[in-house]
Amino acid sequence: MNVFVSGGAKNGKSSFAQRYAFDMAKGKKLYYLATMVATDDEDKLRIQRHVADRDGMGFITVEKPLNMCELFEEPYSLDRDGVFLLDSVTAQLANAMFGMGDFDEHATEKVSNDLSKFAELSGNVVFVSDYIYSESRIFDDFTESYRRGLALIDRALAHKCELVCEVICGNVIARKGSL
Repeated sequence: MNVFVSGGAKNGKSSFAQRYAFDMAKGKKLYYLATMVATDDEDKLRIQRHVADRDGMGFITVEKPLNMCELFEEPYSLDRDGVFLLDSVTAQLANAMFGMGDFDEHATEKVSNDLSKFAELSGNVVFVSDYIYSESRIFDDFTESYRRGLALIDRALAHKCELVCEVICGNVIARKGSL
């Protein structure tokens, strides 16, 4: 089963996703796909907290900022029957759109296609994404392009997933499927 988890910053979506993926695994290999590239001390602290949160759960951590479908090829050759927790779609789009120093106008399409195919190849993915759409201010063109791109990817993944959840202040609401 593919699962999509969305929510605001620091609302408990990663903790929920970790527990859900752990429960899904039931003896299967359990992978944590870390997509965030630390750019400052705050990022490093967040990564350390996430590592500590999943300690003892049996996750095999794979740091891969882009191109998830490559995980089924050499040199990775991960088990397609495993359970994958991808945290996060938000970071992955940022990596693709801005990570090479220049703005990539095709990043949304590349990430969306890669993650949709990854979900099809595995069938056991928990995707985590940040809900960044309730801000009323108008941002610069690059930020607005990123927000629109993330919304397109989120919708594509929600369509592909059997369960779609929103986490609000630690409360989990199933928007599609049931918990």
